[in-house]
Amino acid sequence: MTKLFIDGSAGTTGLRIRERLSARRDVELIVLDEAVRKDPSARRDALNAADIAFLCLPDAAAIEAVALIENPDTAVIDTSTAHRTAAGWVYGMAELTGQREKIAASKRVANPGCHASGFIALIAPLVRAGLVGKDELLGCFSLTGYSGGGKKMIAEYEGDGRSPLLKGPRQYGLSQQHKHLKEMASVCGLSHLPGFSPIVADFYSGMEVSVQLFNRDIKEIQSVYKEIYHGPVIQFFDEADEGGFLSAAAYSGRDDMEITVHGTDERVLLTARFDNLGKGASGAAIQNMNLLMGVDETEGLVIG
Repeated sequence: MTKLFIDGSAGTTGLRIRERLSARRDVELIVLDEAVRKDPSARRDALNAADIAFLCLPDAAAIEAVALIENPDTAVIDTSTAHRTAAGWVYGMAELTGQREKIAASKRVANPGCHASGFIALIAPLVRAGLVGKDELLGCFSLTGYSGGGKKMIAEYEGDGRSPLLKGPRQYGLSQQHKHLKEMASVCGLSHLPGFSPIVADFYSGMEVSVQLFNRDIKEIQSVYKEIYHGPVIQFFDEADEGGFLSAAAYSGRDDMEITVHGTDERVLLTARFDNLGKGASGAAIQNMNLLMGVDETEGLVIG
């Protein structure tokens, strides 16, 4: 029986992971009483007693939590931004070439960011194949449901007397300093951070990440995706057209990701659709946990 501990189980990602684990019979969850949930001594004991610890904390708190771990056998899955480009940590996207094996053998796994998951799934294979240059300047457009903003934003969207401005999509990250940018460039091997336009809209969960390329062989791009994205979690589809539309909510409640390519050789549109709480957060964390445990990586995942 694998012992698990969620440090930060009261947050959106932590709660979702805990819900998923409640149906598992191959794990035992270490739970702290509410009175000591934030007590450093109690957290230290729980972290060191766990075979696998999930960190669902702000960056600074995640770094502090790692410092509390003295047990060399405790594996960590950090869902914060703190360690995604840090030395000694494995980036937790199993679908990248050779990454599945690295995750399974690691004790320190950095769970990917939600927007970053879509961008990296689209661009990393093309950089590796030489179809996108490492020095290229790229732009990324991403639609997300409001659950990605955590408890405060969920309450804002679902509360009484909310602002009428919430009825329309809202662009953010206007300073071009979004916390996912560093991992987006680093994991893909890009020399420049991409231009990034994230937009939150009035739906609970779901994500649609798009990158546009110019003057490419669209069939060559499709061929790269077909070779690597055939499941079980990320799949390439030749068609994903909903009457000329693509809904960002199509994968809400699921843990898989859809990759599609649209347009012409002059203007190519790459799109990844998934759930910001699924493959973009807790679903990816459970997938990484499964790899660490040596069980089927889709165990406990919702795959359409």
